[in-house]
Amino acid sequence: MTSISPSNPACIFVTGASAGFGTAIARQFVASGARVIGTARRLDRLTRLADELGRDRFLPLELDVRDRNAAERLVAKLPAEFSEVDCLINNAGLALGLRPAHQADLNDWDAMLDTNCRGLVYTTRALLPGMVGRKRGHIVNLGSVAGTYPYPGGNVYGATKAFVHQFSLNLRSDLHSTGVRVSVIEPGMCGGTEFSEVRFGGDKNKAASVYAGMTPLSPDDIASSVLWVTAQPAHVNVNTIELMPVSQSFAAFAVHRGAA
Repeated sequence: MTSISPSNPACIFVTGASAGFGTAIARQFVASGARVIGTARRLDRLTRLADELGRDRFLPLELDVRDRNAAERLVAKLPAEFSEVDCLINNAGLALGLRPAHQADLNDWDAMLDTNCRGLVYTTRALLPGMVGRKRGHIVNLGSVAGTYPYPGGNVYGATKAFVHQFSLNLRSDLHSTGVRVSVIEPGMCGGTEFSEVRFGGDKNKAASVYAGMTPLSPDDIASSVLWVTAQPAHVNVNTIELMPVSQSFAAFAVHRGAA
């Protein structure tokens, strides 16, 4: 895929488009001249976004990425003008809980594995054959610095994002010589989304405290990174982008000096 413009209206498929990164990504792609298929479980939000962006440029479709059959059916029945997807943005994902592993809720672990790993794999597998057949396309996966840098309570969430990173690299190997590109975007702390509210079960005060006294990344920062990656010339593949707010960096190794 070459640079997106009104004269080159690429078709972009975005999961988790009803809020946060997904909404910002959809807005920026439409502004760039692309047509966007926005999917999420909350169709009412997608419909409002379609009213804002224009029905000719934004197609709202209900999809729970955890449902393999639903993903396959949706891709098979895309309208003709949206059927040749140039770029898949695997954005849908979540973190649940911050308890240590021995106290964590297994239901939370299952939900993260189902959405962050299985859901990403299902949408990728549904759209990839068309890209390979057309010898063009781009998979952009939303990972996280949590997949590289561990922190207390990050257990399964961090592991799912490590999966996203490695799956992206392995896709690149599989897709060598097909013309299909693969990139992974790995953000650090980002405000202005539902991420922390979801993680803390809807506790807005607890979620807000995560970003107190610092300036986090914004959804538009992430969307700009995604847009830049996809706008590179067709012979350029950006493998990985890792970005953090200036306020965030790396901690020293933890050393416990008490009794074992």
